[in-house]
Amino acid sequence: MPSLSTLQDNFNDNVIGPNWGNSYGGVSESGGKAHVPCGLGYAGYQTAYSWTLAGASFYVAVTTVPTAGAATEAYASVFVNHPEIGNAAGPAYGYRIGFIINTVTGQLKCSSETGYFDAGAVSLTYNATTHKFLRLREDGTNVYWDTSPDGTTWTNRRTLATPAWVTTSIDVCALDLSAHRDAGPPDEATYDSFNTLSDGAVYTGTAAGSAEATATTTGTLAAAGTATGSVQATAASTGIAVYHGTATGNASSDATATGEGDTLPEVAGLTAGDWDLRVEQGATFVQTFTALDDGFTWDGWTARAQIRSAPADSGALLLDLTPYLTVDGPSVRIAVPAAQTQALNRNGVWDLEMVSGSTVVRWLNGKVLVSLEVTR
Repeated sequence: MPSLSTLQDNFNDNVIGPNWGNSYGGVSESGGKAHVPCGLGYAGYQTAYSWTLAGASFYVAVTTVPTAGAATEAYASVFVNHPEIGNAAGPAYGYRIGFIINTVTGQLKCSSETGYFDAGAVSLTYNATTHKFLRLREDGTNVYWDTSPDGTTWTNRRTLATPAWVTTSIDVCALDLSAHRDAGPPDEATYDSFNTLSDGAVYTGTAAGSAEATATTTGTLAAAGTATGSVQATAASTGIAVYHGTATGNASSDATATGEGDTLPEVAGLTAGDWDLRVEQGATFVQTFTALDDGFTWDGWTARAQIRSAPADSGALLLDLTPYLTVDGPSVRIAVPAAQTQALNRNGVWDLEMVSGSTVVRWLNGKVLVSLEVTR
């Protein structure tokens, strides 16, 4: 399940990524923005029809909206589309849910459409500052439309019982960031910060040193900070060095590095591996993860893990895996009874954290793909 919670793009690499494989109408990416032409045709940054809104939460910044000009309709929109949205003969024609900013009427509409229409849509007077960030989330009961000026502080604008098609359309929906006008000279809508507020550069280099053993590894040098000018880190390090700083110029000027030789255990420098769990509803689930480095052990550590509908506080807790984890040397074993997997009726996300005192290492994270039970 590609949950829309897991889709991220800050549009900083000037390349339309593979997640936006259904994009159309001459869209482009430059200057850290997704550019969607707004003309007499239709254009959109669109994913493939392989994503899921159920249990997901996503947000995006709308950084430029079309001008009204001589049009009677000029808009930027953020919608999740049903796979049969364009089938005029089908029962799900025009099914979509999301936001539309109409600059002719000056309205932001929170809409759940059937046949491209929603009589109960909630309309607000659009404010480019107050409504810069738009968020759509689903928790198994309701869909929520939220807005924010900064992507941090959110205001709920509409709550609606989840339409049935959202729950049943697993791995078949598409996300569409689009624009269109019916008259006037063409311009564009731009989008940014999809599910991420990070706008820093990341540089990958080679570091020789010890990584869980006497190994030579490829490390990542990451520069994170608010900077005017060049945000970069140039360093040779043992292991992985992470630089955090606020600077005018080079973001490493106020930086401190945590590396080998500090009191933290070396394993604290690891980044999480990607691992998807495939759970059969109503069946006993057993899986073991083992660190392959010779002589390594998790002895003295405790393990914790959860399955949620979406990451962090925005996602409902679907199953706490912690009671079913066992640490044994370099391995962690999950053994979940059938009675517990019976309650899993939707896909989600998960991670596995290892804890020793105040040190927390996220070892694995990924999606949870639930195969629904047939036999009862």
